[in-house]
Amino acid sequence: MGAMKWSKNQLPKTEDKHLSLMSKSETDKARAFHRSFPQYDSTPLHDLKNAAAEMGIAGLYVKDESYRFGLNAFKVLGGSYAIGKFVAQKLGKDISEIDYRFLTSDEFKANFPPCTFFTATDGNHGRGIAWAAKQLGQKAVVLMPKGSTETRLNHIKALGAEATIEPLNYDDCVRKAAELSAKTPSSAVVQDTAWEGYEEIPGWIMQGYATMVDEAMEQLNAIGIDRPTHVFLQAGVGSMASAVTGYLVNRFPENPPVIAVLECSAAECYYRSAIEGSGEAEVVGGDLASIMAGLCCGEVNPTAWDILKNHAAAFVSCEDTVSADGMRRLAAPVKGDPSVISGESGAVGMGVVDLLLRRGEYPELKEHLGIDENSKILLISTEGDTDPELYRSIVWQGAHSSK
Repeated sequence: MGAMKWSKNQLPKTEDKHLSLMSKSETDKARAFHRSFPQYDSTPLHDLKNAAAEMGIAGLYVKDESYRFGLNAFKVLGGSYAIGKFVAQKLGKDISEIDYRFLTSDEFKANFPPCTFFTATDGNHGRGIAWAAKQLGQKAVVLMPKGSTETRLNHIKALGAEATIEPLNYDDCVRKAAELSAKTPSSAVVQDTAWEGYEEIPGWIMQGYATMVDEAMEQLNAIGIDRPTHVFLQAGVGSMASAVTGYLVNRFPENPPVIAVLECSAAECYYRSAIEGSGEAEVVGGDLASIMAGLCCGEVNPTAWDILKNHAAAFVSCEDTVSADGMRRLAAPVKGDPSVISGESGAVGMGVVDLLLRRGEYPELKEHLGIDENSKILLISTEGDTDPELYRSIVWQGAHSSK
């Protein structure tokens, strides 16, 4: 069997009721909120000119989230914004009326009793929630699935959160976090997946992710590029992929970029749902073991699923070797291109593009996506070396190499 499986998106379309979540009026508020943090700065967009030339395309760009707020991953964008929106709602305000200065003021602390935010995570989301809660004087409780590394656990604990590795997979950790919150006064679940009766906060998290793609578009425009022609987006529950897709469809309603959704094969719920074809979401159970820990989610976010089945062109399931090869490719680039430290869940897009274009495999997928010499491809490296030991074993010592 090859390193990838893929499916065209032939799913039945819906009324697209969730697309407005990512409208410009909403995503502008998220960007303004993040700008109010003293730690805020745009993360780099790397122009891999020489890799693009080698691959026979017009451009290849990598948004590098390893610089985000010093946390080595993008997830804090969603978690911090959701906490801000939660507080604003409790105070009867719009998010545009509050910012970092207000949320850390003595006046706020005197009038808003501390809240406990519960979440489940492989590491990056929980670290973002712990950081945001600490910055804003709140509490965080973080549940991690079995197989999570001590390194990622300790990163979360170092930010003052209560954190444990549970004998459960990710989806069961989500359920346990919700159960614990239900028993805890002055608490909320801040989770980047939705279920019936829990859609509002996941929607806020998705809006928070828009800051990342809004920056990327600003950076592309600065080098004379109106829009990417193609965007490769990795998906766990699908919140990031659908947020970026929703932003781009709202910004370019007449000619949005072609979107490919990528998953780890151990948790290929989007790919299986596409293959099944009815529009209903398939569930992947079991331990969900992969080096791509951030993508090890066996149940889709229904909001994300609705956006992606309306707007994605293809769903791709990837073995661990695809991401490992992408990590090495980014770390040791074509001469003249910048080196990018991209973690296991961040590099799968580069692995896929390399397979399609440099190695010339899966020509039918390349044709379906319409990639040619004029293509300008955007990738998002969603994390850096969040587990340095695992990163080194892959990039330095060749673990999980393709044959």
